[in-house]
Amino acid sequence: MSPNRRHAAFIASGAALALGLSAFPASAVGHQVSTSSTSGFSASTFGPGSAKHHETFHRLATYPVFQNAPAGTDPEDETVAEISAVSEDGNTLVHTDAAARRIGFLDISDPDAPQGLGSLSLAELGSEHDEPTSVAVVGHHVLVVVDSSTSFTAPSGRLDVVDLATRTRVRSIDLGGQPDSIAITHDGTRAVIAMENQRDEDVLADTGAGEEGDLPQAPAGFLQFVDLAGTDPETWQTRPVTLDVAALAAAGLDTPQDVEPEYVAINPSDTKVAVTLQENNGVAVLDVVSGALESVFSAGDVALEGVDVDDDGAIDQTGSIEAVPREPDAIGWVDDEHVATANEGDWKGGTRGWTVFDSTTGDVVWDAGTDLEELAVRVGLHNDDRAGKKGVEIEGLAVATLDGVRYAFVGSERSNFVAVYDVSDPASPRFVQVLATTNGPEGLLPVPSRNLLVVSSEEDSAEDGVRASVSVFGKGNGYRRAAGTPAFPSIVSADVRTSAGVARPIGWTALGALSADPTRRDHLWTVTDAAMSPTSILSVSTAGQRGKKAAPAVIDREIVLTEGGEPVGLDAEGIWARPSVKGRAGGFWLGVEGATGPENALVRVSASGHVQERVSLPDDVVAGLGKWGIEGVTGTVDRTGEHLFVALQRGLTSDAGVGGYARIGRYDVATGEWTWFGYPLSAPTADGDWVGLSEVTVVDRDTLAVIERDKLNGPAAALKAVYTVDLPERDPRPGQVPVLDKELAIDVLPALRATNGWTQEKLEGLTIGGDGRVYAVTDNDGVDDATGETVFLDLGKARKLFH
Repeated sequence: MSPNRRHAAFIASGAALALGLSAFPASAVGHQVSTSSTSGFSASTFGPGSAKHHETFHRLATYPVFQNAPAGTDPEDETVAEISAVSEDGNTLVHTDAAARRIGFLDISDPDAPQGLGSLSLAELGSEHDEPTSVAVVGHHVLVVVDSSTSFTAPSGRLDVVDLATRTRVRSIDLGGQPDSIAITHDGTRAVIAMENQRDEDVLADTGAGEEGDLPQAPAGFLQFVDLAGTDPETWQTRPVTLDVAALAAAGLDTPQDVEPEYVAINPSDTKVAVTLQENNGVAVLDVVSGALESVFSAGDVALEGVDVDDDGAIDQTGSIEAVPREPDAIGWVDDEHVATANEGDWKGGTRGWTVFDSTTGDVVWDAGTDLEELAVRVGLHNDDRAGKKGVEIEGLAVATLDGVRYAFVGSERSNFVAVYDVSDPASPRFVQVLATTNGPEGLLPVPSRNLLVVSSEEDSAEDGVRASVSVFGKGNGYRRAAGTPAFPSIVSADVRTSAGVARPIGWTALGALSADPTRRDHLWTVTDAAMSPTSILSVSTAGQRGKKAAPAVIDREIVLTEGGEPVGLDAEGIWARPSVKGRAGGFWLGVEGATGPENALVRVSASGHVQERVSLPDDVVAGLGKWGIEGVTGTVDRTGEHLFVALQRGLTSDAGVGGYARIGRYDVATGEWTWFGYPLSAPTADGDWVGLSEVTVVDRDTLAVIERDKLNGPAAALKAVYTVDLPERDPRPGQVPVLDKELAIDVLPALRATNGWTQEKLEGLTIGGDGRVYAVTDNDGVDDATGETVFLDLGKARKLFH
């Protein structure tokens, strides 16, 4: 910034405020905000006072498990984390890795910094087909449940007993079928294993009728009870237990002759074991000693109203689902009389929620209904690709008592979060918090002795930058990193009333741009990109951002874009809120990236969301564009007129011979003239990486701030920064593109890493608010090949950062 021009600083945020003009009358900005919610959630649910410090969970670390692979392993090879267990001292974590046919060991004695301890190959102990399906720890031994099946009609499996200290197998026990999950009594004297003998989804039922994958398909599943008496594994004995077909039939299960047990859990007093029969939509409860069947019941059906049911890019919460079976996967005991199920569904159902049952009668005492679908929408984790299937797909569930409070942890496989509930009253669970995870949270492991929750996430794709990981969360003051609310969510949406008068959260995803609101100091504007259609311009309140009890930013207003009277979807990558000047209407300019060069444009939009004008880039610029186009827009209005600044993400092909730079363009709205400047890009730090621009904002009359970033995420992320450039006092001659000098203003990478989660790739939004503070936001890619977590950052005072 030129010192003699510092008096003109912060035009982008302050010009309209100085003019005192209104650009956005309340009657023209879309939906009315409501403070109520049908589920009990609202934006205020995540603000100060929503949870006391002692019951708040804080993310401490995220460990990518590929870093613990054996020496010589290609780091891009698939390696996953599914089900996990912990040593009795709470310091050593063991997780299954079915993709790599091994189990992994992690040292979590310092939960802020998990360390890899290596792995044990099950394939080397058996064959290349062997996959661990579950794991448990008893005393000094790890019990690894292994599926060794080579066919569905001849399932096989074993229980490998591994010495925890030496990580060597000391015994292998044949299980007589294909196992799934294992549970151990709290006193460590018994284990129960669900022997699923799963169906082949590509063949007809044994009856020869129905659809491929239908039941029954022999052999039927059963349970294996294991007597763990004594410390010598050589003395341990197994006892198969089959479920009473007549009792199952009497309970109304579809195909009781083929139950396929899925998940087992043991009650707090070590007297009962509950097992889900997912494909049969049932739950059975047995005596943990004798194996006698005590009760069995259908999990029942649920119909839903007010959810998104179409994967069409729009977040439409007016859809409905006819009554479908819950088909529970994971199960946990709330107390000795109640069980909770994660209703993932399989082939007939999936109700997008979780349920608490009376374990004796099977009566439903509480059901989540649409709560978790609404939660995903509110925190930006709605996965539209799954809307037409099983939505948030609740698969994992664990119940445990931490600091005297009974909690249920409920995991969404497709929206990458864990919801935390206080279930002290089984008939009235109280939502406490939502935790962001990496992709596909599968194993939820509370560690009560250390007030920890460990989440194992299974989805792994090096090509997409999505890696399986183990996330560690700590509860209470002992793990509090700062006063106030948790780091996630950092932005949520408020409610609006639908046409039917029902309160629903504003739907949002993929925020790739920011602009100051020219009339309100505590508000910003953002816009959704191509991940959502139609495009929505969103108002963001930052009023609760500061102070010791900071609250998330709140999306409190939505404007749906229309063109020719119809909703329209644009790949909006930049937004600038225009002030009203001398009778000229306000509204917005959007920077729209096209699939091809000619489709890149500046789009002027009215305050009520109507597209009014499209401005194409110059022909010579269009000719040099590849697939990377407009990534940001900002502007100024002063005595010389209205000018827009546009950031192009990458260099033009025509610029390739003159150095590695991207282009920043200035557009004179009155004359239609373009002036271009070069921005020198940093060199990539890794093979296959590239560096580009993703936002531009005005600092003062001659200074711009831009986001420069690489395309890397997670531990590989190396460049997420804000630089400033000073524009020359004289414009270049036509056809010339002077390269500007840049100066580092803000290294944003530390702030992104401070979330202790997966470091986000797409730092894409930046602005100086009317309050003089610098805000930034990450684009979550619509939860598509990304964790979906949105990080909204208050980076501090602009006058201190841009000096």
